[in-house]
Amino acid sequence: MTIPEILREKVLSALESLEIAVPDPARVQVTKAADLRFGDFQSNIAMMLAKGLGKNPREFAEDLSGRIAAEDLCEISIAGPGFLNFTLKAEAWAGLARAQWESDDLSVSQVKAPQTIVVDFSAPNVAKPMHVGHIRSTIIGECLSRVATKIGHKVIKDNHIGDWGTQFGMVTWAWKKDVDEKRLETEPLQELLRLYRTASDASKEDEGTKEECRAELVKLQQGDPNNKAIWERCLALSRKGLNQIYDRLDVSFDHWMGESAYNDALAPLVEQLVGDDLARESDGAICIFSNEAGKPKHDPFKINRDGEWQDFPMMIRKSDGAFNYATTDIATVEHRVKEWNADQIWYVVDFRQGGHFSQLFDTSKRLGHKEVNLVHVAFGTILGKDGKPLKTRAGDLPQLEDVLNDAVKAAQIVVDQKSHLETAEEKASLAELIGVNSVKFTELSHHRMSDYVFDLDKMVALEGDTAPYLLYSYVRSRSIFRKLNEKVKLKGGNLQLTEKSEIHLVRMLNRYSDQVHQVVEDYRPNLLATYLLELARAFHSFFEACPVLKSEGQTRESRLILCDLTSRVLKDGLNLLAIPVPERM
Repeated sequence: MTIPEILREKVLSALESLEIAVPDPARVQVTKAADLRFGDFQSNIAMMLAKGLGKNPREFAEDLSGRIAAEDLCEISIAGPGFLNFTLKAEAWAGLARAQWESDDLSVSQVKAPQTIVVDFSAPNVAKPMHVGHIRSTIIGECLSRVATKIGHKVIKDNHIGDWGTQFGMVTWAWKKDVDEKRLETEPLQELLRLYRTASDASKEDEGTKEECRAELVKLQQGDPNNKAIWERCLALSRKGLNQIYDRLDVSFDHWMGESAYNDALAPLVEQLVGDDLARESDGAICIFSNEAGKPKHDPFKINRDGEWQDFPMMIRKSDGAFNYATTDIATVEHRVKEWNADQIWYVVDFRQGGHFSQLFDTSKRLGHKEVNLVHVAFGTILGKDGKPLKTRAGDLPQLEDVLNDAVKAAQIVVDQKSHLETAEEKASLAELIGVNSVKFTELSHHRMSDYVFDLDKMVALEGDTAPYLLYSYVRSRSIFRKLNEKVKLKGGNLQLTEKSEIHLVRMLNRYSDQVHQVVEDYRPNLLATYLLELARAFHSFFEACPVLKSEGQTRESRLILCDLTSRVLKDGLNLLAIPVPERM
């Protein structure tokens, strides 16, 4: 049990001793104190019950506090109109730190009812390099997957790549005319992008070329062996190029179930939807309309135009018989529920797709998947220093590889100026680690729905709320063990806390489990990022106020344990953010 849970049980026992029946025991809560000046935890139960009992809230709080058997755990005080404040004793904090230090999982609690969660993230289009916009989906998705796994869920990471569509007609057309085989091997994504742009530019200038590209796509869809071979090679080369980026980002997937994986399921799916009266013909196309079950303003299949609510259907088969990504997404839900037994599916996708997902989720529930929790984990936009969406001078979205390379260059300058590493190779490796992970941490430290300004100089700075600051904090927490002349075998039973900065550090360490769980509850990696920054600041305050190697006996050993525990929590928390740590900087 956590400290709040223990205190809650003691409060309930105290109420029982006063022969006070609580109508709803769930309303009795002990929470983290908002202001540490008044204690570590607090409860407003006295104020909640006092009026119904005809008592003065503060006087009732005083009576109740006298019945709470927690002398060995904390001191209890009354604040304001009747808040119960609990200030843990140093011995209690020492016990919590000892248990956390001795725990292999750092006392992170496991969920009571584990679920199967499919996380759909990254999802770039094949035959094109990833651009900067993909960083948000990729990094948020990886972090949420790691955290959900940490607390006990079964997580399935699926990269639903765009591997079927009009771009392949263009790439195939250009491939047959002018493919550079050598560049395909060395820079596969760049060569595929060149082929696509060649065909795209030619199609804009000549309607005949546009028709030729479309004909190549039709041949592919009809199973032409030559076109299919080109398509399959495109997929293999694209995956090779994409994995180079994913390896740098420390991101991996369990499946790469792209759009093409569901081709055979689309026609039967549309027939099923029509047969079940969930879809109907409209101007030659097949569409899903509102079931008219709710109010229009909450109906994803309605739109208000000029003050009048009108139908806003989801097209699942075009008038020419072709299917689209809406059809594929419905088939994807079907597969994930029936084949993977998904309890939840999280879509980490740009906020601009909100309308599409509202329709998809509504359709899925109408298909019978009412028990599956479908979540659109939306996110905002990356901005340039001018406050506008980040773009290159040519007006394109910057390629992700270029962004990472620029970050590494910026980190190299900082490393050359401040690193204590000796060789150029070590410094280059550190610059790669700092540069790439500074981009990732900047992403994760912001609320996912907020826009943020992309500023490389701030990202790689050692000062401020940055990845380098956290990495330095970890290195500092470990450096003290390298200074020891002898190999020390620490014993948690000797842990004692005497200084305020020691207690505050333990207080922050103890919050780790709650912060990890909150990430999943709110789909907000920034909560963990913020926590790690607060922990690092608490550690630096402790380190400055409490000499470690110069102290002796139990005090020295206790402080060494706090350094070790801090380093473990920082490393584990950063790993959940998909950020590795260096041992030296």
